[in-house]
Order: sequence, then structure tokens, then C-alpha cells
Amino acid sequence: MKTAPDPSSRTSPHSGHRARLRRRLEIEPLSIADYELLELLLGYGLTRKDTKPLVKELMARFGSLRGALDARPDELLDVPGFGPGLLHLWRVLRETLARYTESPVRQREVAADPESVARMARTRLAGHTEEEVWTALLTQANALIAWERLRQGSVDHVPLMPRDVFAVALRRKASAIILVHNHPGGSATPSQTDLNLTKVLQQQALPLGLRLLDHIIVTEGECYSILQNRFL
Repeated sequence: MKTAPDPSSRTSPHSGHRARLRRRLEIEPLSIADYELLELLLGYGLTRKDTKPLVKELMARFGSLRGALDARPDELLDVPGFGPGLLHLWRVLRETLARYTESPVRQREVAADPESVARMARTRLAGHTEEEVWTALLTQANALIAWERLRQGSVDHVPLMPRDVFAVALRRKASAIILVHNHPGGSATPSQTDLNLTKVLQQQALPLGLRLLDHIIVTEGECYSILQNRFL
């Protein structure tokens, strides 16, 4: 009497190719192209499928590895073969990357300045479809006390009052603030509302013993400093 083979013991027809890629990654990481890294990543979500067609489609649509990783959930789900399971993998990876980028500043290994906060924000907010406002709360020596989300809004607006910013800063006993918000799918150029809010925050911070170090705008490809008037 023959017994049916155990499905768990079957070897993927693509396992040899992936094993070779993993070996190359182990021996010489820089020999692995971006699309091959994407192949390896997708292989953890599509264990028994050839990931090359999906990789080609992702690279064609988003232009690069970073473009694919920063893509919005709706854009990813619009790609044939990219389902909810892979989207969950993407979310885990993006959250891991965001926390890795934030880690040195959170641990106060480096001073928090507009450039370092812009890097944190770029990783955290890339691909978001709604506006969010975050704040970096700093000590007198510009070491990070906390990195917090203040508000979530719509695709082109997020309601924010100065008291929202100052309340969390005073509660955390911060000495300085760097405010950050994103423009989903748009330009990093500040709106008149952004400029007015920055001016009001500057004026009202000093009597409270606070310093507004910057207000940074983040898009999918840019970060702009309102107070330094330059791209970061």
C-alpha cells in the first residue's frame, strides 16, 4: 500500500535558485543586485512560487528597491500577485526599518538635530496616505526625550493647534521641539498654513521656556526644513 508523500517534505522548485542567492549574500553581499534582494524577501512570503515575475513588476512600477518598499498599501495590492499576506510582510519590514533608523537617536547615541530627525521621519512616514504630525522632544543639550505622533488627518490636512504641541512638550519636560509632518504624494514646499503655524509656534514657545528648532515637511522623496529654508 502506497502512502501519500508528506506535503511539508516537498522541496520548492525554486529552492535551488534561492539557496544560491542566499549563499552569494553570505559570501559577498554587494554582489547581490537590488532586484535579487527583493526576490529573497518575497521568497519568505511566497515559499513555493517563482518570485521573479512579481519582482519585475514591482521594479517596473516603482523604479527601485526603495520605491517598492515605500509604496502605499493600495499601490502594492494593485500589483498582480501581491496579496494581503505579502502586505503584512511589508508592514513588518517597514516597522523594523523605522525602528532601526530611530534607534540611535532614541538611545541618545547622537544629538538630535533636524537632519537626524528628518531621517527618522523619512523612514517612518514614507508611503503614508494621510497626513500625520510627529514631534521630536529634546533636552537642553538636544538629546532625544521622545519621538511621538501628535495627530493623524486626511490626505491633505491634519488639524493641529499650538497647544497640542506645547502640552506634550511640557508634560515630557522637554526644552526643545522639532515638529514634523508629511505631504502624502505631494511637494515638500510648505503651504501658507505650515508657515503660519511655524511662526506662531516660534512666538509662543519662548515664554514657555521652549525652543522650536525646526518644522520639517516630509514627502516620499524629500524632506524640507522650514526654519533652515533648505532640503535635508
